[in-house]
Amino acid sequence: MKKFVAVLSAAAMLCSLAACGSTASSAASSEAVIGGADSATNIVVTDGETTSYKIAIVQQLDHASLDEIRTAVEAELDARAAEKGIAIEYKEFNGQNDATTLNQIGTQVVSDGYDAVVPIATLAAQCMANACADDKIPVIYAAISDPEAADLTGLDYVTGTSDALNTPFILDMMFTVNPDVKTVGLLYSNSEANSATPIAEAKAYLEDKGIAYIEGTGNTNDEIMSAAANMVGQVDAVFTPTDNVVMAAAAAVSETLTEAGIPFYTGADSFVTAGAFTTCGVNYTELGTYTADLVLEVLETGSFPEYHVMDGGIITVNTETAAALDVDYAAFQEMANTVVEVTTAQ
Repeated sequence: MKKFVAVLSAAAMLCSLAACGSTASSAASSEAVIGGADSATNIVVTDGETTSYKIAIVQQLDHASLDEIRTAVEAELDARAAEKGIAIEYKEFNGQNDATTLNQIGTQVVSDGYDAVVPIATLAAQCMANACADDKIPVIYAAISDPEAADLTGLDYVTGTSDALNTPFILDMMFTVNPDVKTVGLLYSNSEANSATPIAEAKAYLEDKGIAYIEGTGNTNDEIMSAAANMVGQVDAVFTPTDNVVMAAAAAVSETLTEAGIPFYTGADSFVTAGAFTTCGVNYTELGTYTADLVLEVLETGSFPEYHVMDGGIITVNTETAAALDVDYAAFQEMANTVVEVTTAQ
Protein backbone atom coordinates (compact mmCIF):
# COMPACT_ATOMS: atom_id res chain seq x y z
CA MET A 1 0.00 0.00 0.00
CA LYS A 2 2.85 2.41 0.81
CA LYS A 3 4.37 1.70 -2.61
CA PHE A 4 0.99 2.26 -4.28
CA VAL A 5 0.52 5.61 -2.54
CA ALA A 6 4.05 6.64 -3.51
CA VAL A 7 3.34 5.85 -7.16
CA LEU A 8 0.11 7.86 -7.07
CA SER A 9 1.96 10.81 -5.51
CA ALA A 10 4.68 10.71 -8.15
CA ALA A 11 2.09 10.56 -10.95
CA ALA A 12 0.26 13.54 -9.49
CA MET A 13 3.51 15.53 -9.41
CA LEU A 14 4.24 14.66 -13.06
CA CYS A 15 0.75 15.76 -14.15
CA SER A 16 1.19 19.01 -12.27
CA LEU A 17 4.53 19.66 -13.98
CA ALA A 18 3.06 18.87 -17.40
CA ALA A 19 0.23 21.34 -16.84
CA CYS A 20 2.69 24.07 -15.91
CA GLY A 21 4.71 23.39 -19.06
CA SER A 22 1.91 24.13 -21.52
CA THR A 23 1.79 27.36 -23.49
CA ALA A 24 -0.99 29.77 -22.56
CA SER A 25 -1.81 33.38 -23.32
CA SER A 26 -0.63 34.37 -19.85
CA ALA A 27 1.46 32.27 -17.47
CA ALA A 28 3.46 32.84 -14.30
CA SER A 29 7.03 31.58 -14.31
CA SER A 30 10.52 32.52 -13.20
CA GLU A 31 12.68 30.24 -15.38
CA ALA A 32 14.07 30.65 -18.86
CA VAL A 33 13.73 27.72 -21.26
CA ILE A 34 16.09 27.80 -24.22
CA GLY A 35 16.57 25.37 -27.09
CA GLY A 36 15.24 21.95 -27.96
CA ALA A 37 16.38 18.94 -29.94
CA ASP A 38 14.12 19.65 -32.89
CA SER A 39 13.34 23.33 -32.62
CA ALA A 40 14.80 26.79 -32.35
CA THR A 41 13.28 28.20 -29.20
CA ASN A 42 13.67 31.33 -27.16
CA ILE A 43 11.57 32.01 -24.10
CA VAL A 44 12.25 35.18 -22.15
CA VAL A 45 10.58 35.00 -18.75
CA THR A 46 10.31 37.48 -15.93
CA ASP A 47 8.80 37.08 -12.49
CA GLY A 48 5.04 37.56 -12.38
CA GLU A 49 2.56 37.40 -15.24
CA THR A 50 4.27 36.77 -18.59
CA THR A 51 2.58 36.95 -21.97
CA SER A 52 3.47 33.88 -24.04
CA TYR A 53 3.24 33.14 -27.76
CA LYS A 54 3.87 29.91 -29.64
CA ILE A 55 4.84 30.47 -33.29
CA ALA A 56 5.42 28.01 -36.16
CA ILE A 57 7.96 29.06 -38.80
CA VAL A 58 7.34 27.05 -41.97
CA GLN A 59 10.07 27.30 -44.61
CA GLN A 60 9.16 26.04 -48.08
CA LEU A 61 12.62 24.61 -48.78
CA ASP A 62 16.30 25.18 -48.04
CA HIS A 63 18.16 27.85 -49.95
CA ALA A 64 20.11 31.00 -49.16
CA SER A 65 17.30 33.57 -49.50
CA LEU A 66 14.79 31.66 -47.40
CA ASP A 67 17.46 30.76 -44.83
CA GLU A 68 18.32 34.45 -44.53
CA ILE A 69 14.67 35.37 -43.99
CA ARG A 70 14.14 32.67 -41.36
CA THR A 71 17.26 33.70 -39.47
CA ALA A 72 16.13 37.35 -39.48
CA VAL A 73 12.62 36.44 -38.29
CA GLU A 74 14.00 34.44 -35.38
CA ALA A 75 16.57 37.10 -34.45
CA GLU A 76 13.89 39.79 -34.35
CA LEU A 77 11.50 37.61 -32.33
CA ASP A 78 14.31 37.04 -29.82
CA ALA A 79 15.07 40.76 -29.66
CA ARG A 80 11.42 41.80 -29.27
CA ALA A 81 10.84 39.16 -26.60
CA ALA A 82 13.74 40.52 -24.56
CA GLU A 83 12.63 44.09 -25.15
CA LYS A 84 9.02 43.47 -24.12
CA GLY A 85 9.68 40.91 -21.37
CA ILE A 86 7.40 38.37 -23.04
CA ALA A 87 7.75 34.68 -23.83
CA ILE A 88 8.08 33.68 -27.48
CA GLU A 89 8.50 30.02 -28.37
CA TYR A 90 9.06 29.20 -32.02
CA LYS A 91 9.61 25.98 -33.91
CA GLU A 92 11.00 25.51 -37.43
CA PHE A 93 9.37 23.30 -40.05
CA ASN A 94 10.65 22.61 -43.57
CA GLY A 95 8.42 21.43 -46.41
CA GLN A 96 11.26 20.42 -48.77
CA ASN A 97 9.28 22.11 -51.58
CA ASP A 98 6.63 19.37 -51.41
CA ALA A 99 2.94 20.27 -51.16
CA THR A 100 2.02 17.01 -49.42
CA THR A 101 4.66 17.59 -46.75
CA LEU A 102 3.56 21.20 -46.30
CA ASN A 103 -0.07 20.16 -45.91
CA GLN A 104 0.97 17.64 -43.25
CA ILE A 105 2.86 20.40 -41.45
CA GLY A 106 -0.26 22.59 -41.64
CA THR A 107 -2.35 19.85 -40.01
CA GLN A 108 0.23 19.49 -37.23
CA VAL A 109 0.43 23.24 -36.65
CA VAL A 110 -3.34 23.45 -36.18
CA SER A 111 -3.56 20.39 -33.93
CA ASP A 112 -0.64 21.59 -31.77
CA GLY A 113 -2.36 24.91 -31.06
CA TYR A 114 0.14 27.44 -32.38
CA ASP A 115 -0.78 31.10 -31.90
CA ALA A 116 0.55 32.15 -35.31
CA VAL A 117 2.23 30.71 -38.39
CA VAL A 118 5.01 32.33 -40.44
CA PRO A 119 5.28 30.61 -43.83
CA ILE A 120 8.28 31.59 -45.94
CA ALA A 121 7.68 31.53 -49.74
CA THR A 122 4.52 31.14 -51.77
CA LEU A 123 3.70 27.42 -51.70
CA ALA A 124 4.26 27.31 -47.93
CA ALA A 125 1.98 30.33 -47.49
CA GLN A 126 -0.78 28.81 -49.63
CA CYS A 127 -0.68 25.52 -47.73
CA MET A 128 -0.67 27.24 -44.31
CA ALA A 129 -3.51 29.59 -45.26
CA ASN A 130 -5.58 26.58 -46.31
CA ALA A 131 -4.75 24.61 -43.15
CA CYS A 132 -5.56 27.52 -40.81
CA ALA A 133 -8.78 28.61 -42.54
CA ASP A 134 -11.27 26.94 -40.18
CA ASP A 135 -9.53 27.90 -36.93
CA LYS A 136 -8.47 31.34 -38.23
CA ILE A 137 -4.98 30.92 -36.81
CA PRO A 138 -3.06 34.06 -37.88
CA VAL A 139 -0.87 33.50 -40.94
CA ILE A 140 1.85 36.12 -41.50
CA TYR A 141 3.78 35.16 -44.64
CA ALA A 142 7.21 36.29 -45.82
CA ALA A 143 8.54 36.92 -49.33
CA ILE A 144 5.49 36.50 -51.55
CA SER A 145 6.18 38.23 -54.85
CA ASP A 146 2.52 38.52 -55.89
CA PRO A 147 0.11 37.88 -52.99
CA GLU A 148 -2.96 38.55 -55.13
CA ALA A 149 -1.96 36.07 -57.84
CA ALA A 150 -1.22 33.53 -55.08
CA ASP A 151 -4.78 33.96 -53.69
CA LEU A 152 -3.46 35.29 -50.39
CA THR A 153 -5.46 38.52 -50.34
CA GLY A 154 -8.99 39.08 -49.05
CA LEU A 155 -8.46 36.65 -46.14
CA ASP A 156 -9.19 38.12 -42.72
CA TYR A 157 -6.59 35.97 -40.95
CA VAL A 158 -3.71 36.43 -43.42
CA THR A 159 -1.16 39.18 -44.05
CA GLY A 160 2.58 39.42 -44.60
CA THR A 161 5.43 40.89 -46.61
CA SER A 162 6.02 40.99 -50.37
CA ASP A 163 9.31 41.07 -52.27
CA ALA A 164 7.61 42.19 -55.50
CA LEU A 165 10.16 42.53 -58.28
CA ASN A 166 10.69 45.53 -60.56
CA THR A 167 11.24 43.41 -63.67
CA PRO A 168 11.53 46.25 -66.22
CA PHE A 169 14.23 47.89 -64.10
CA ILE A 170 16.36 44.74 -64.04
CA LEU A 171 16.01 44.39 -67.81
CA ASP A 172 16.96 48.07 -68.13
CA MET A 173 20.13 47.20 -66.22
CA MET A 174 20.81 44.47 -68.77
CA PHE A 175 20.57 46.84 -71.73
CA THR A 176 22.46 49.61 -69.96
CA VAL A 177 25.47 47.31 -69.62
CA ASN A 178 25.07 45.82 -73.11
CA PRO A 179 22.83 47.69 -75.56
CA ASP A 180 23.59 45.07 -78.22
CA VAL A 181 21.72 42.21 -76.52
CA LYS A 182 19.74 40.40 -79.21
CA THR A 183 18.34 37.36 -77.38
CA VAL A 184 17.51 36.93 -73.68
CA GLY A 185 17.11 33.63 -71.87
CA LEU A 186 14.22 33.40 -69.39
CA LEU A 187 15.10 30.69 -66.87
CA TYR A 188 12.40 29.73 -64.36
CA SER A 189 10.22 26.98 -62.90
CA ASN A 190 6.73 26.80 -64.34
CA SER A 191 5.49 25.47 -60.99
CA GLU A 192 6.81 28.47 -59.04
CA ALA A 193 4.08 31.05 -58.37
CA ASN A 194 6.68 33.76 -57.72
CA SER A 195 7.81 33.56 -61.34
CA ALA A 196 4.47 33.88 -63.12
CA THR A 197 4.06 37.67 -63.01
CA PRO A 198 7.72 38.73 -63.57
CA ILE A 199 8.14 36.30 -66.47
CA ALA A 200 4.97 37.69 -68.08
CA GLU A 201 6.35 41.20 -67.51
CA ALA A 202 9.70 40.24 -69.02
CA LYS A 203 8.07 38.81 -72.13
CA ALA A 204 5.97 41.96 -72.61
CA TYR A 205 9.02 44.19 -72.12
CA LEU A 206 11.16 42.25 -74.60
CA GLU A 207 8.40 41.99 -77.18
CA ASP A 208 7.84 45.74 -76.96
CA LYS A 209 11.55 46.30 -77.67
CA GLY A 210 11.66 43.72 -80.45
CA ILE A 211 14.11 41.55 -78.52
CA ALA A 212 13.97 37.77 -78.95
CA TYR A 213 13.78 35.47 -75.94
CA ILE A 214 14.19 31.76 -75.24
CA GLU A 215 12.43 30.11 -72.31
CA GLY A 216 14.06 27.43 -70.20
CA THR A 217 12.04 25.74 -67.46
CA GLY A 218 12.35 22.92 -64.96
CA ASN A 219 11.10 21.70 -61.61
CA THR A 220 14.20 19.94 -60.29
CA ASN A 221 17.87 20.87 -60.01
CA ASP A 222 18.76 18.61 -62.93
CA GLU A 223 16.03 20.07 -65.14
CA ILE A 224 17.06 23.63 -64.31
CA MET A 225 20.72 22.82 -65.02
CA SER A 226 19.77 21.24 -68.33
CA ALA A 227 17.66 24.28 -69.28
CA ALA A 228 20.56 26.62 -68.45
CA ALA A 229 23.06 24.54 -70.41
CA ASN A 230 20.73 24.56 -73.43
CA MET A 231 20.84 28.36 -73.47
CA VAL A 232 24.61 28.46 -73.96
CA GLY A 233 25.39 29.66 -77.46
CA GLN A 234 21.83 30.90 -77.99
CA VAL A 235 21.44 33.90 -75.67
CA ASP A 236 23.35 37.04 -74.77
CA ALA A 237 22.02 37.29 -71.20
CA VAL A 238 19.75 35.33 -68.84
CA PHE A 239 17.03 36.58 -66.49
CA THR A 240 15.55 34.66 -63.54
CA PRO A 241 13.03 36.23 -61.10
CA THR A 242 12.69 35.33 -57.39
CA ASP A 243 12.28 31.68 -58.29
CA ASN A 244 12.85 29.28 -55.38
CA VAL A 245 13.46 26.25 -57.61
CA VAL A 246 16.16 28.01 -59.64
CA MET A 247 17.66 29.45 -56.44
CA ALA A 248 18.29 25.93 -55.17
CA ALA A 249 20.57 25.38 -58.20
CA ALA A 250 21.88 28.96 -58.42
CA ALA A 251 25.54 28.20 -57.79
CA ALA A 252 25.78 25.59 -60.56
CA VAL A 253 23.69 27.67 -62.99
CA SER A 254 25.83 30.75 -62.33
CA GLU A 255 29.04 28.82 -62.96
CA THR A 256 27.70 27.40 -66.24
CA LEU A 257 26.57 30.78 -67.54
CA THR A 258 29.66 32.70 -66.41
CA GLU A 259 32.01 30.17 -68.02
CA ALA A 260 30.03 30.68 -71.25
CA GLY A 261 30.38 34.48 -70.96
CA ILE A 262 26.66 35.02 -70.32
CA PRO A 263 25.64 37.58 -67.64
CA PHE A 264 23.03 36.18 -65.23
CA TYR A 265 20.47 38.77 -64.02
CA THR A 266 18.32 37.64 -61.09
CA GLY A 267 15.58 38.58 -58.67
CA ALA A 268 17.42 38.32 -55.34
CA ASP A 269 20.82 39.09 -53.84
CA SER A 270 21.24 35.50 -52.68
CA PHE A 271 21.59 34.50 -56.36
CA VAL A 272 24.42 37.03 -56.64
CA THR A 273 26.30 35.71 -53.63
CA ALA A 274 25.88 32.27 -55.24
CA GLY A 275 27.71 33.55 -58.33
CA ALA A 276 25.16 35.35 -60.54
CA PHE A 277 26.18 38.71 -62.00
CA THR A 278 23.66 41.14 -60.54
CA THR A 279 20.18 41.94 -59.23
CA CYS A 280 18.06 44.82 -58.03
CA GLY A 281 15.72 43.89 -55.23
CA VAL A 282 14.98 43.89 -51.52
CA ASN A 283 17.20 43.13 -48.55
CA TYR A 284 15.98 39.79 -47.15
CA THR A 285 17.28 40.43 -43.65
CA GLU A 286 15.16 43.59 -43.56
CA LEU A 287 12.20 41.64 -44.93
CA GLY A 288 12.52 38.98 -42.22
CA THR A 289 12.80 41.64 -39.52
CA TYR A 290 9.71 43.45 -40.78
CA THR A 291 7.80 40.17 -40.94
CA ALA A 292 8.61 39.36 -37.30
CA ASP A 293 7.45 42.81 -36.22
CA LEU A 294 4.22 42.25 -38.15
CA VAL A 295 3.70 38.94 -36.35
CA LEU A 296 3.78 40.69 -32.97
CA GLU A 297 1.53 43.49 -34.22
CA VAL A 298 -1.08 40.93 -35.25
CA LEU A 299 -0.83 38.93 -32.02
CA GLU A 300 -0.97 42.01 -29.78
CA THR A 301 -3.72 43.94 -31.59
CA GLY A 302 -5.73 41.25 -33.33
CA SER A 303 -5.80 43.38 -36.50
CA PHE A 304 -4.51 42.34 -39.92
CA PRO A 305 -3.09 45.23 -41.95
CA GLU A 306 -2.67 44.98 -45.71
CA TYR A 307 0.42 43.10 -46.84
CA HIS A 308 3.55 45.23 -46.98
CA VAL A 309 5.67 45.57 -50.13
CA MET A 310 9.31 45.95 -49.12
CA ASP A 311 11.36 48.78 -50.58
CA GLY A 312 13.71 47.63 -53.34
CA GLY A 313 16.14 49.67 -55.38
CA ILE A 314 19.29 47.99 -54.07
CA ILE A 315 21.59 46.86 -56.88
CA THR A 316 23.90 44.02 -55.87
CA VAL A 317 26.86 43.06 -58.06
CA ASN A 318 29.19 40.09 -57.80
CA THR A 319 32.59 41.64 -58.51
CA GLU A 320 34.27 38.29 -59.18
CA THR A 321 31.65 37.41 -61.77
CA ALA A 322 31.82 40.89 -63.31
CA ALA A 323 35.59 40.49 -63.70
CA ALA A 324 35.22 37.03 -65.23
CA LEU A 325 32.70 38.43 -67.73
CA ASP A 326 34.76 41.59 -68.28
CA VAL A 327 31.65 43.70 -67.67
CA ASP A 328 31.84 47.38 -66.73
CA TYR A 329 28.93 48.10 -64.39
CA ALA A 330 29.85 51.70 -63.49
CA ALA A 331 26.56 52.92 -65.00
CA PHE A 332 24.67 51.16 -62.19
CA GLN A 333 25.78 53.95 -59.85
CA GLU A 334 23.50 56.35 -61.73
CA MET A 335 20.56 53.93 -61.72
CA ALA A 336 20.21 53.28 -57.99
CA ASN A 337 20.87 54.99 -54.69
CA THR A 338 22.73 51.94 -53.42
CA VAL A 339 25.10 49.58 -55.23
CA VAL A 340 26.40 46.75 -53.09
CA GLU A 341 29.46 44.79 -54.20
CA VAL A 342 29.79 41.17 -53.06
CA THR A 343 31.86 38.11 -53.86
CA THR A 344 30.77 34.51 -54.25
CA ALA A 345 30.06 32.79 -50.95
CA GLN A 346 32.05 29.62 -50.36
